[in-house]
Amino acid sequence: MKKILSSVLVAGMLISVGVTTSLAMGGPTGPKTDWQIQGKIGSVKLNPYELTPLTAVIMNGGYNLSNIEVTIVPKENGQTIKYKVDENRAKTYGGIPIFGLYPSYLNTVKVSYTKESFGKTETVKDEEYKILTSGISLQPTGYTSQRGVPFEKVNVLKVEDEFKDRLYLVNNAPGKSIGKSSNSVWNNPMGGAMEWDEESSAFIVDTKGEIRWFFDNDKLMDWHNIYNRGLMMGFHQNNDGSLTWGFGQRYVKYDLMGKESFNRQLPLGYIDFSHAMDDMQNGNYLLRVASANTLRPDGKNVRTVRDVIIEVNQDGDVVDEWKLFEILDPYRSDVIKALDQGAVCLNIDASMAGKTLSDEDLAKMDESNDFGDIAGTGIGRNWAHVNSVDYDPTDDSIILSSRHQSAMIKIGRDKKVKWIAGAHKGWNDKFKDKLLQPVDSKGNKIVCEDGYSKCPGYLNENGGFDWTWTQHTAWRIDEKSDKRYIYISVFDNGDARGIEQPALSTMKYSRAVVYKIDQEKMTIEQIWEYGKNRGNEWFSPVTSLTEYHADKDSIVVYSATAGMSFDLNSGVSVGEPKPEIDEFKWGAKEPSVQIQFIGTDAGYQAMPISLEKAFGKTK
Repeated sequence: MKKILSSVLVAGMLISVGVTTSLAMGGPTGPKTDWQIQGKIGSVKLNPYELTPLTAVIMNGGYNLSNIEVTIVPKENGQTIKYKVDENRAKTYGGIPIFGLYPSYLNTVKVSYTKESFGKTETVKDEEYKILTSGISLQPTGYTSQRGVPFEKVNVLKVEDEFKDRLYLVNNAPGKSIGKSSNSVWNNPMGGAMEWDEESSAFIVDTKGEIRWFFDNDKLMDWHNIYNRGLMMGFHQNNDGSLTWGFGQRYVKYDLMGKESFNRQLPLGYIDFSHAMDDMQNGNYLLRVASANTLRPDGKNVRTVRDVIIEVNQDGDVVDEWKLFEILDPYRSDVIKALDQGAVCLNIDASMAGKTLSDEDLAKMDESNDFGDIAGTGIGRNWAHVNSVDYDPTDDSIILSSRHQSAMIKIGRDKKVKWIAGAHKGWNDKFKDKLLQPVDSKGNKIVCEDGYSKCPGYLNENGGFDWTWTQHTAWRIDEKSDKRYIYISVFDNGDARGIEQPALSTMKYSRAVVYKIDQEKMTIEQIWEYGKNRGNEWFSPVTSLTEYHADKDSIVVYSATAGMSFDLNSGVSVGEPKPEIDEFKWGAKEPSVQIQFIGTDAGYQAMPISLEKAFGKTK
């Protein structure tokens, strides 16, 4: 079937561009190759690495190319994509890389370039190429609600002129398993989180809501091999323009054209990548993983859950590790007991909506052999749920977000905690002097109640300081931070706010927040927030992102499961997720961009993509 479809597609492409001969033939004088050339250089190679179907390369035809500029002609009222290509990039791809084609469409592409051969040069302006693409082919999950595409429609609610050139990478996930995954669990030793073995999607949309790129991840996966499948998470665009992320038991690096830099299995002592892969300034990578085998104090061997950070070098060797169950307190239960058990990150269970854990529940769990991806305390359970890690080069430390401790934590290379940004309640004496003190803009101390878990902004609709709760993406804003002061952007999901569940589920809300931390005075100031005024309709119980982008001095927010809700009495879903991208000028109270996705799976993260990084000057 694949061969038949491929033949039909190729035939359609050849007809669309008026090809008369496209065969490799032999003759009496030797082999002869004929291929269709539309312009003055080479043929068009669609999907050059078979992973990114909406890309192509106009082959160089044997010429040296320079001064390259590409324009993807938009549909009527569409978004123009225009970028320059460094000549070394052109050498890498053997021609001009074409990015941002529309799916199922006869695209018009204009290229300008200078071609040189044997000292002869020619400059070509706005040469047109026609490139026909196929449709979007994302793997169906088999569920009746699956649409086979990333979303049913997009509501572009607002895009100010300054942001009209934006392209957003969106990484979504079903929040449920598909038939061909989750067919195995770790049981030697027991525990781990292999059940996060699911289908996911990664695609790029423009500000008109059109898909202009997607990654054919089914070509990446081998669903018959537990070491080569899983949920794609932790996308970042590196400074060289390539994307890094991980899935299951692997971490990878590919560029926007689909060219592989590396695709590696996790080092054998570690398992279950999810959430976070950070490209460090020293060229290494931080990975949020778990231990493949840890001996507990009670003599039981377990696989741990989302509580280990490793640093790997460019060859894939482990150069350091942070075992958080040795650094922090895996028995701090204050937040864990307050979590809504219906939505513990992507473990969505509507029948558990609104239910919480008791001290008795935790005690029974600790006496049992119940280990794995379950919210609980102790090594081998989901006590930390670290969902982001970031590197601070000024003092060689890491900053992480622990969802199940509702805390952002900085830890040094010496494995000592430097500070904790979160409610003071429940931390043992060892950490008391590491807890940050909230202050206002004038440096005045803000007094909070109930073990510093309820601060003035806890229920104040007009704002005021609050901690983050079950948060995601605690990332250092490098461009605005220095050795003393750190600016951190974070998505405050808002579950278990104030270490309790509210009287009504509709009282829950999420926030995008920016904090300023004075590391000398050990204080924390809230300098910006958004989302409280949106209330429950913008509430994302799980996932999501807040991130600073220097190119436009802006904050990008993805409320990735906004609208997801359950009836507490019946446990039935009463609201489908409506993920929303919002982008704000620095300090603005209202967004400059609002894009909402309708009829989609649960969102995970979204972020702008730079074509200048991807195709511009190489280092």
